[in-house]
Amino acid sequence: MLELRGISKTFNPGTITEKRALSDLSLHLNPGDFVTVIGGNGAGKSTMLNAVAGVFNVDAGSILIDGVNVTRLPEHKRAAMLGRVFQDPMIGTAATMNIEENLALAYRRGQRRTLRWGIKPKEREEYRDLLAMLGLGLEDRMTSKVGLLSGGQRQALTLLMATLKQPKLLLLDEHTAALDPKTAANVLGLTQKIIAENHLTALMITHNMKDALQYGNRTIMMHEGTVILDIDAETKKSIGIEDLLAMFEKASGKELANDRMLLG
Repeated sequence: MLELRGISKTFNPGTITEKRALSDLSLHLNPGDFVTVIGGNGAGKSTMLNAVAGVFNVDAGSILIDGVNVTRLPEHKRAAMLGRVFQDPMIGTAATMNIEENLALAYRRGQRRTLRWGIKPKEREEYRDLLAMLGLGLEDRMTSKVGLLSGGQRQALTLLMATLKQPKLLLLDEHTAALDPKTAANVLGLTQKIIAENHLTALMITHNMKDALQYGNRTIMMHEGTVILDIDAETKKSIGIEDLLAMFEKASGKELANDRMLLG
């Protein structure tokens, strides 16, 4: 479903601020893979997601989504293939529009705009059923402005919007990092449920090593712009955080100096 073939990216080449963010990175995701991504600060996690999304062009290598080479496609042309949820709950929704209007925008993504964009009763009932699945009572607040929702409610809505059209690939960029622990756990549970029920393929960046091992069927660890560990489902079941740290140190030759991950 996703194939990265030797992609590299250097920002500000030839300047004092030159930064090699991705280095000959290769990764393959099969349909239905739910891969958690961990690594220290500057490891290239978000840069990899941005490269997949088409935020910038890579310097070398190729990116394939569902067999289609999208390496040189601009971001807006990849959007129909992708769903994305960011760390900031304020991104991904329109605060001044109500819940059902936001869902309607997500449902019509990629369609031509016409004068017949009214929300039909049947469509409204579908939205109500989807919102009820979240268990947050939003199905009874469909005309409420999204800007009035809590961070957790808004992130859950963003997740629903990102998966409404069942994208080829779902990108989750630390989407629970700005939430309190209880709310984060609820959103992660919803994430796992939506991915499983819709048989989605997903990449989820997290700084929490416990979450990285608990969720998904694979965990990859990045270091200096490339993948140094790729841990399958069976191995994930039998290891803990200390084991993961030891595996990282063996693969990278360095200790993992990242308090957010160690305390997560």
